Amino acid sequence: MQVNDILNDNNFSEWKQEMTNFLFAKNKIGLVDGSVKKLESTAPTYMAWMRADAMVKGWMTTAMEKDIRTSVRYVNTSAEIWKDLEERFENEGAPRAYELKQSLNATRQDGSSVSSYYTKLKAVWDELQLVHPMPRCTCDRCDCELGKRLSELKEREKIYEFLMGLDDDFSIIRTEILAMKPTPSLGAIYHLVAEDEQ
Repeated sequence: MQVNDILNDNNFSEWKQEMTNFLFAKNKIGLVDGSVKKLESTAPTYMAWMRADAMVKGWMTTAMEKDIRTSVRYVNTSAEIWKDLEERFENEGAPRAYELKQSLNATRQDGSSVSSYYTKLKAVWDELQLVHPMPRCTCDRCDCELGKRLSELKEREKIYEFLMGLDDDFSIIRTEILAMKPTPSLGAIYHLVAEDEQ
């Protein structure tokens, strides 16, 4: 299996990310993203293109639930399958982003280890980034002032979410961290809290 979980009605963003990584590693992502166009039947490499596309269609459909696989059975190319899935499932981004935001607000340490708690948060943050990406600067460098500011805001939001969910045992270290100037990075804060836990 190319991806950890098969595609179902509730996991398109994760499935898409894993399938994209797999196809990229196999040097076949161009077939689904449209950068490698379907060749004319008279082209000398037409059969090679057809074989490669059939292989990608097989990989994709093998990693789908039966009902979804059936719905794309007669689609001609892997790019058309990809486009169909995006149109069908990506519109559900807003409801899923809302669920993930609710999950972030409800996630608490509740006696678990700091590592376990942080891992839960990180999984939600990562999925939220897939479902509802933060705005990015358009300079393609992300070292401009806007890019730096957006990155800082995203990091600060994660810091607050992490600190808010910690158990009351960490109230002293939480207060100390919030008083630090400048505010340490999320990774540094995690290590400070983990050390305090020890």
